[in-house]
Amino acid sequence: MIIVTGGAGFIGSCFVKKLNEEGINNIVIVDHLGNSEKWKNLVNKKYFDYIDKHVFIELLEAGRLDELSIEAIFHFGACSVTTEKDADYVMDNNFQYSKILAMYSTEHNIRFIYASSAATYGYGENGYSDKSISNLIPLNVYGYSKQVFDEWVEKNNLFKKFVGLKFFNVFGPNEYHKGNMASMVFKSYNQIKNTGKVKLFKSNSKDYKDGEQMRDFVYVKDCVEVMWWLLENRDANGLFNVGTGKARTWNDLMQATFAAMNLPVQIEYIDMPPGLEEQYQYFTEAQMEKLPAAGCPVTFRPLEDAVRDYVTGHLQQPDPYL
Repeated sequence: MIIVTGGAGFIGSCFVKKLNEEGINNIVIVDHLGNSEKWKNLVNKKYFDYIDKHVFIELLEAGRLDELSIEAIFHFGACSVTTEKDADYVMDNNFQYSKILAMYSTEHNIRFIYASSAATYGYGENGYSDKSISNLIPLNVYGYSKQVFDEWVEKNNLFKKFVGLKFFNVFGPNEYHKGNMASMVFKSYNQIKNTGKVKLFKSNSKDYKDGEQMRDFVYVKDCVEVMWWLLENRDANGLFNVGTGKARTWNDLMQATFAAMNLPVQIEYIDMPPGLEEQYQYFTEAQMEKLPAAGCPVTFRPLEDAVRDYVTGHLQQPDPYL
């Protein structure tokens, strides 16, 4: 049995799809649907059971899931809202919950693969290397919650058998429920469709022109292939960046989106909202030596190819879900 927490979410549901494609249906999806549209990500997915995240942790701690013969836990359930201010909620959801799953995995010799985040790198003043987690300064409580769990795993010498994945700017199908936290590809596609143009934040840094701020944009389909390889290769453990290793500008991203829609580029630059500047990353780029060195053969597709696949293969289709 494979547990996927956050299994109705963006990356989690795409991974469930991958498992199904590989003939694996013995999956327990753990999530909390609430009033969201996440349930749509589960349509046509095959799985053994769905359990609410609060009920799941109670059953786990009571030993009532021991008979499932759990092979692996993919832990992608977290509060990923970077603007969330309730630090107690974020720490409980992202740190304490993760510790319970980690300890259970250790006690029962279960493969444990979890989502960390590039948000741990903050402004990137100490680089974007996954070879060390010391001296990182996250800019928000979300990034901090991920950082302290990475530190907890390291302090307990668990990276020798656990995998942490520092996802950079992931975009792709099944993110439709994420609202303001959805990728700029998804948001810009809808802006362009409705108005013919897209809005980007002006730069408040003398080092970057408007729209020339840079991110490491990575396609969710490539991320899923990494996760599948890690399930198949249990000797590959540690903390790994998951990005393309090549930063691109927001202008590049928008040009790729307009091109995929066969429309002329029209970009309007607007002021950054108050409060965002203090936690705004002007540059992110994953150092990607470690994952290939572990033997992972996954090649990350170029930005233009990934955006075109997302736009034409999903966003423009009647059923955009993966």
